[in-house]
Amino acid sequence: MHYNFDEIIDRRNTGSLKWDFKERYFAEKDIFPMWVADMDFKSPQPVIDVLTEKAQFGVYGYTEETESYHDAVVDWIKQRHNWTIKKEWLHYSPGVVPALHWIVQRYAYPGDKIIIQPPVYYPFFEAIKNGGCQIVNNPLKLIDNRYYMDFEDLENKIDDRVKMIVLCNPHNPGGMVWSREALCRLGDICINNDILVVSDEIHGDLVLSGSKHIPFAALSEDFAMNSITCYAPSKTFNLAGLQISNIIIPNPRLSKEYKIALARNEMSRPNLFAVAAAEAAYRGGQQWLEQLISYIEGNHKLVEDYIAKNIPEIKAIQPQASYLAWIDCRNLGMDDQELQRFMEKKAGLALNPGAMFGQGGTGFVRMNLGCPRSVVEEALQQIEHAVHT
Repeated sequence: MHYNFDEIIDRRNTGSLKWDFKERYFAEKDIFPMWVADMDFKSPQPVIDVLTEKAQFGVYGYTEETESYHDAVVDWIKQRHNWTIKKEWLHYSPGVVPALHWIVQRYAYPGDKIIIQPPVYYPFFEAIKNGGCQIVNNPLKLIDNRYYMDFEDLENKIDDRVKMIVLCNPHNPGGMVWSREALCRLGDICINNDILVVSDEIHGDLVLSGSKHIPFAALSEDFAMNSITCYAPSKTFNLAGLQISNIIIPNPRLSKEYKIALARNEMSRPNLFAVAAAEAAYRGGQQWLEQLISYIEGNHKLVEDYIAKNIPEIKAIQPQASYLAWIDCRNLGMDDQELQRFMEKKAGLALNPGAMFGQGGTGFVRMNLGCPRSVVEEALQQIEHAVHT
């Protein structure tokens, strides 16, 4: 089946956060939304079909994750990432972000320190703060337009209060796919210092050509026993609104603690549509995903080429994963507030300001390329016009 990602789908007046509620986050109402990380594409046809069937059935009672759903997740991860997991390792969450909050609250005490590697996905900051813990920044190093982990800085910042690191693998917003060597070195440091690794791998299925996602826990038994992996179909198949994620915990002790956190928050049961859609995606969505990745690569190539030719004042970090472009605007000479006003008022775009991703994000913006190519080109034209007038 051929999927048409060039199709313009009008999402206005559908309750879309990205399209209908942008005024909550941006001062200008009539701006084009290319911010929150969902896509303007229809999900795979098998997902649409099963949701239609469930809706027409007409009974929407309580549901649980089924054995066939768990089998689909296990099969997908084995096929896609060559990682053999067990069904008993799988735990429900409505999303990775809620899971991060529960994990911080369950596995750390107020006052403990938790390491993150900015610039990084901004909800990490809130999860740590809301758990009463201290943020320890281990900033990434930007060298020749690519990010690298700073292990010397990491080891210098570890003390007996550091209990956890939240890893973004692949990295959001930079789009890096961490190498085996980097993950192994990080894992060894954490084991030697009794630091739990919480690996957000929600973009792991969206790796671009020439790169390969390596699940942190798949590298060794020791790493598996010292980690929690957050995984979901939401970014992969554009199912974020259905709210289902898989938290993978091989360690029985850690697994027991997570179950307690779920029970205390009364969040142990998914919704009927989420389970059916996710299973359908894992069973029948591979062709859609391969076509999507090819299309997203084309969007990234458009951004790279257009900026190089028409807007040399800025540049895009070359990604290895995801549909998010991380654009370096530091040569425009603006502070964070000036850059945000410039993108909103002059370029007419709603983008994520880099400052919200923490240290190292100043002077950057994040652009969502999960949309038709004509939209990406129009956005680039608007930036070009704003820069040169």
